[in-house]
Amino acid sequence: MTSPTGPPRRPVAPDTSPADDGPPPLPAAVTDPARLAAVRRTDLLDTGPEEPFDRLTRLAATLLNTPYAFVTVVDATRSFWKSCVGVDSTDPEKRQSPVEQSFCRYVVGADAELVVPDARADPRTHDNPSIGLTGVVAWAGFPVRSADGHVLGTFCAVDTVRRDWTPQDIEVLRTLSHAAAGEIALRDALRDAQAATERAEHAAVQASTLALTLQESLLPTRLPQIPGVQVAARYRRGAGGDEVLGDFYDVFPSTGRTWGAVVGDVSGKGPKAAKTTALARYTLRAAAARSSIPSHNLATLNAALREWYTDDSQYLTAVYATLRTNDTGVNVQVSCGGHDPALVRRADGTVETLGRYGLILGWLAEPPLRDQRVQLHPGDSLLLYTDGVTEARRPADRAMFGVDRLRRVLAGAVTSADGLADAVEAAVLDFSGHRPGDDTAILALHVPAPPA
Repeated sequence: MTSPTGPPRRPVAPDTSPADDGPPPLPAAVTDPARLAAVRRTDLLDTGPEEPFDRLTRLAATLLNTPYAFVTVVDATRSFWKSCVGVDSTDPEKRQSPVEQSFCRYVVGADAELVVPDARADPRTHDNPSIGLTGVVAWAGFPVRSADGHVLGTFCAVDTVRRDWTPQDIEVLRTLSHAAAGEIALRDALRDAQAATERAEHAAVQASTLALTLQESLLPTRLPQIPGVQVAARYRRGAGGDEVLGDFYDVFPSTGRTWGAVVGDVSGKGPKAAKTTALARYTLRAAAARSSIPSHNLATLNAALREWYTDDSQYLTAVYATLRTNDTGVNVQVSCGGHDPALVRRADGTVETLGRYGLILGWLAEPPLRDQRVQLHPGDSLLLYTDGVTEARRPADRAMFGVDRLRRVLAGAVTSADGLADAVEAAVLDFSGHRPGDDTAILALHVPAPPA
């Protein structure tokens, strides 16, 4: 098969056998003992394909329309392709290449991403033997890091024709590289959990601490600053649980100067729920790099869930909001996938419902998902929350907190993002006797009024 604008396209991966010329010198970081130890700890070298990584490379190849996509692990001698789209072999011996010819070595050496529209013309890569041997032209890769920051390898996409990678392409690859790193971190955490349970005298304390640490790793480390919008979040684990549950929230940039905000609730608990939470966050971030329509992005997540869990065993609910600032405030568009609608608190204290109920995600191939739009003016707020808020129970009579009580709390709350989040969290804790039975996630967004 040939390409009309370049050399023949060969169904060969971008890292191949040695070139006739001597190998280029390796960056010192490639052979760093601490990095190599981190690579060995992953237990990924010389292993076969696995779906958690293959789903990510398939998603990259589909979204970017590239013939190749890879998750690589790089040791001192080779670039091992843990996952690869465009390479048919499942034999680990045929899914690797000498590190001297790997484009991944540039990422490891620089400790940073490498985005090359035309490797033949780029002074960093023009002498790489893979260009002449396989027809690789465009290459874009991002570091896949260990939990302690070492570059284990890359998440990369490859094309055999010149390509000007778009900001959306780059954001997709950056997001999926974090997803691959998250999968590795989850495996490390599970190995630690298994080791903890073998030490009986400390098992209960260690398991609880580990669950908390793992849960926190599934939430954003910090909330972004959105121009013209205050953002606040509160998260509290349910009482008596030593396993990871599935409530999550996230805020991230989207296409066209918009921002995405999501709150979700995954079915079940433990490692499977943790993996689904990670899948949801990274899939939505990748989808947001290409679309700002909430229902479209929830549909993308629905498709990912159905591809990941073919046994119909894992579902989630989510409410997704897109925010775009304008001259009069913030335009908000919301879609619900089986989740409680968002609540809008107006500056005068009135509370409105925003978002039409849709079907739980992961159940049907094409769930009914609809968008609803509203304008937030200065002084208005938006609240997204999980059912750990409304289904909190009073110890005395097992009565539920409920939506009506939540609306009353919002109506009387301090009009700021932190004020709203604090008021809701405090009300739920007081109602439940400071022992909420379920995880609670609260995300508040407020449009501040201009100074007098």
